[in-house]
Amino acid sequence: MPGLRQLCLFTLRRFQARTLCSDLLLSQINGCTHEDEVFSLVGRNKARLSEKHVGIALNMLWQLQKKKPFLLRTSDYVRNHSQFLTLCILAENKAEHMEDEVIVDTLYSILRLDVEDHSSLAKVLVTEAWKRLERLSLPALSKFALCLYKQHRHFSPVIGQVAHIVDMKLDSIQDIRILSVLMVSISEVITESFRDRLLHKAEQLLEETDEVHFNYARRVLQFLQNVKLRYHPLLEKCNRIFLESASHLDIHSISHIFGLYEQLGFDSAEFRLIAKQLLSETIDDYYDPETFAKLFSSLGPMAGSKVRERLLVTAGHMAEEFRIHQVLMILKTMQKMKCRSSHPLKKMASVLHKHLESCHALQLVKLTQYLVVLHCQDVELFAKLKMLLLGYLKSSVIPADTAAIIRVLAMLPSFQVDEMIINKAAAVLPQCRLHHLNCIATALVKWNHHGQLHWQNSSELCAKLLQKLHDCGFQRLQKANNLNLLLEELPYVNGEWLKEVLNEETLAMCQRLKDQITWANILPLSFFLIKSDHRCPALFDRISSVTVENIDKIPLSEIYFILFLFSTLNYDPPDNEEFFKSCIQHLTSNLSHLEAYHLVLLGHVLAVAGYFPPALITTIFNVSFLSKLDAQLKVLPDMVKHRVQSSLMKLNRAVCLECPEFHIPWFHEPYCQRMFHNSTSRINPERQNIHRMLTEILGGRHYSRISVLTPYYYEIDFECVLDVNKKPLSCMAQNIPLDGGGGIHLRHDIKDERRKALPPGAQRIALEFLDSKAFSKDYSHHLKGEPAVKKRHLEMLGYRVVQIPHFEWNSMALSTKGEQLEYLRQQLYGIQ
Repeated sequence: MPGLRQLCLFTLRRFQARTLCSDLLLSQINGCTHEDEVFSLVGRNKARLSEKHVGIALNMLWQLQKKKPFLLRTSDYVRNHSQFLTLCILAENKAEHMEDEVIVDTLYSILRLDVEDHSSLAKVLVTEAWKRLERLSLPALSKFALCLYKQHRHFSPVIGQVAHIVDMKLDSIQDIRILSVLMVSISEVITESFRDRLLHKAEQLLEETDEVHFNYARRVLQFLQNVKLRYHPLLEKCNRIFLESASHLDIHSISHIFGLYEQLGFDSAEFRLIAKQLLSETIDDYYDPETFAKLFSSLGPMAGSKVRERLLVTAGHMAEEFRIHQVLMILKTMQKMKCRSSHPLKKMASVLHKHLESCHALQLVKLTQYLVVLHCQDVELFAKLKMLLLGYLKSSVIPADTAAIIRVLAMLPSFQVDEMIINKAAAVLPQCRLHHLNCIATALVKWNHHGQLHWQNSSELCAKLLQKLHDCGFQRLQKANNLNLLLEELPYVNGEWLKEVLNEETLAMCQRLKDQITWANILPLSFFLIKSDHRCPALFDRISSVTVENIDKIPLSEIYFILFLFSTLNYDPPDNEEFFKSCIQHLTSNLSHLEAYHLVLLGHVLAVAGYFPPALITTIFNVSFLSKLDAQLKVLPDMVKHRVQSSLMKLNRAVCLECPEFHIPWFHEPYCQRMFHNSTSRINPERQNIHRMLTEILGGRHYSRISVLTPYYYEIDFECVLDVNKKPLSCMAQNIPLDGGGGIHLRHDIKDERRKALPPGAQRIALEFLDSKAFSKDYSHHLKGEPAVKKRHLEMLGYRVVQIPHFEWNSMALSTKGEQLEYLRQQLYGIQ
């Protein structure tokens, strides 16, 4: 018995000593402040390292790297150290004994240290975690899912299993951090109904959580981008979080957010203002290629002229240091900035010569597009691009890549088309989506029009291919049975091919699927109808009724585009009053949630439809509001800025003319003078011909004026004055060359030519020639909203307005000069 007792005491003391030693080693690893300290401990204690020691050591190496600024991290040094290899071997051998959380933490740490995804250790850890998937805690599950996502296992069976577990446990997830990671990780393998449940849960958690880290909101945006869904409620919530977290944003976060916003078609002037201020204050801190490229792409489009020039000069100096993805960022931003500075463009082009061979096909496509739009003059570079693009085209088997390459080949100057290109296009047509068909059709039409098809029977082959394109597009439309899937394709179809060839078929298919119109797909449908320029009563009426029924569900920013559709195409649905009343009531009760420039656009589109909500008008025409608008305009893209400025002027004019009771002054005189001073106009041959006939009818040139500016700066084609007996009264002398001098003319200035009072009974007549842009493209040729408003306003200014539609003037009924003269006489004198 004494011997047994002594043995037990010896064993107990040995175990306690080992435990004490192990605890000491763990605390030593946890106390390390440099990677070399970790490696020194590993080297001295190899034989004593347990699975827990190994996991904590690898995690500590990542934590030490994480504390360093991105550019000062030394992952290469860590990975290449001999003791790191020791740790990896030990981790691989001890993986099955590791605890669940340690397995996941170890996998995460080695991936963040840039260990290859397919290393033996990574494979062992993934397999081991997969075995324990069902029992992983939610934090561990989210971290494991993130590891799989970083390894690009987007469609692997294990991700499918993770998605199933999330589906089962979704109601129990109460942490937006965990949820946001899981949403991004499983985004490629979820159904539409599961996607909607995730969106609802994310909304709920974002609303309930007091303080949300901006990274969690950024992941939610990444999820929306992955599933290609512009879901405004979440976008607005995330944007609010970014605004509240402004002080924590760095250049990497700002650049990423801008990129996601662009891909999701979302914009926020408030975020732009904050980003501009933050970046402008720290502009001198970005001197390495990666951060400078992000600075250039984020700040460049909204910077003032001095900062823009500084950024361009710096980009030119740093050009040799840029990698290919950074050159792409710079060129893309230069295109947005409409940069015409030749020096930085030449520097980028010179750098590209050494990078082209390493580019993949879609990078070459983007490069070619940017260089063409920026008017690059490097002939040798374009020759290399052409050779490489043709090489990729020959081997391409993906329809999207084939169509993209053909599209940019058509952009190249003086490009001679090889028959191989036509054959390649013909081979992929049956697999192409509408967007790809459109790219190929546009290229073919351009090549044929410019005579770039030089082989025998090229025109005949091109005609056959275009007919096959039409047939493939028609067949694709005929097979459509899901409106959402059809609408996914339509936004990317630009140019004339769809409008001219398949527009009616597309509209007909949308009408057949009109019962599938919901509040969730009204926006893409409205975009398509706006672009098609067709009034389609069945679709418009359905949109109107769905909008009224679901007005509280439709995001405020989407209501603008719905209203734009109806007002631009001048369509009144059967429930017209209820439709506009519902939209206006919803908007006016949420004015504070809309940005200043959105309110201006809304005010203008409602004015075109004849609505002037007092709450909206008094909000807009307020000094503090206009100051806020001025600040936003400085950071908006030029195209948006010009549209907002024009809309504000038109709204100001409409309120002055139609709602004098608001007592809003006309304050756009300087703006209008500047716009007209900076523009020149041409009198086209048709208008010259009409003016000659007017001269003949009225009895002289002095009886009519051409291109006249009215009060409030409407420009009318022709003006004349008839007295009470319908006799013409003399107008002021013209200052317009009409005799073959190119048709350039100066408008009459309403300041210099004050409108004289007319004799009793006399009447001013505004005669307008309306081209195809003034009418919808359908068979009704209905007058659109803007020309209708112009007619209404001119009548308020005292004119009798005579509108000459192009389809009447160019019809067979007016094929002779005599018939045209008689038509003009009847219109002028009001003869029925």
